[in-house]
Amino acid sequence: MPGFELFGDLERKEVHNVLDSGVLMRYGFDGMRNGHWKSKELETELQKAFQSKHVQLVSSGTAAVSVALAAAGVGAGDEVIMPTFTFVASFEAIMMLGAIPVLVDIDDTLTLNPEAVENAITPKTKAIMVVQMCGSMGHMGALQAICNNHKLLLVEDACQAIGGSYKGKPLGSIGDLGCFSFDFVKTITCGEGGAVITNNQEFYTNADHYSDHGHDHNGNDRGAETHPFLGYNFRISELHAAVGLAQVKRLPEFLDIQKRNYTILRNALSQILEVTFRTIPEGGEESYAFLNFFLPDLEIARQVSDEFKANGIDACFHYFDNNWHYIRKWDHLKDLKSLFPISTEVKQGLEYLQTKTFQKSDHYIGRNISCLIKLSWTEDEVKARALKMVEIIQNSI
Repeated sequence: MPGFELFGDLERKEVHNVLDSGVLMRYGFDGMRNGHWKSKELETELQKAFQSKHVQLVSSGTAAVSVALAAAGVGAGDEVIMPTFTFVASFEAIMMLGAIPVLVDIDDTLTLNPEAVENAITPKTKAIMVVQMCGSMGHMGALQAICNNHKLLLVEDACQAIGGSYKGKPLGSIGDLGCFSFDFVKTITCGEGGAVITNNQEFYTNADHYSDHGHDHNGNDRGAETHPFLGYNFRISELHAAVGLAQVKRLPEFLDIQKRNYTILRNALSQILEVTFRTIPEGGEESYAFLNFFLPDLEIARQVSDEFKANGIDACFHYFDNNWHYIRKWDHLKDLKSLFPISTEVKQGLEYLQTKTFQKSDHYIGRNISCLIKLSWTEDEVKARALKMVEIIQNSI
């Protein structure tokens, strides 16, 4: 991760096909295409990769979350339970629909704590959104059981976890709907792009129409299509899909490299008694996009993070003080700093953020270091990096 590190001839070929035809839009202009339908081809490849019946490409991972929720009928005043550790897009996508993000604690999987989820359910709860952060998963069996017991939607934001699996099923394919991002720093990239996956025909049809202004996509004349319901523009372009089409064909290659580099680093850090690793639920396999480990306390984690930066160990994140990925620094959410008026329902629904604390999340995120696994590292570079990381950690404890 990320796939852009290994751009090559296959990506160039697919993009040139689009430029040669001159059709950059995914819909219409059938006669000009010279047989090239990159978005459709990518959706077919993703169906195979995700073992899912339906895939709808969209313009981003953020769009994927909004489209997935809208396709399942989530909207004004509905509550969506989500974790304190994620990217800001998670709550943005919920609020865009007029729904209310209900943040709850994580556990040592770095994803939703099932007990916290259970305690947060109210009559307004419509969906539980597990965010498979940093390449791994939550306790999916427990979360599925909660959703089944309360008749709630289980939505997977698997934007950072392509290639991971749980009990043989790809992450993203386990819930009612799965969401992926193909932005510039994901394991496979389109530059910008995303996907909604589902085995539910109704949800897929809704996502297909909703993401293209409500077009029903019946027939061969785009101008004659009807609009069964309101929609918006979350379309991907053929250029972006072309890059992704090349990248998804290389996914096994990328995952092999990630696993090799991850394993070298993990084996080295395993020698340090004070280092522990995130919990991977039984039956789960990471995508190996990140190596996540815990240090004894917050101050040591801060010191190690600073020493990593000072010694050229890049791409290692201490999210406790991060502006983008953890609740502590989301002041724009807590203070509702919006360019447009926010509904009274959402304002009232988010009042809890003024007083609620997340001590369990602090306990895990404060001690966690998350290291991105690059595809461009040589084996010798990874080994040298591992030795330096071990030295820094041992000197800091």
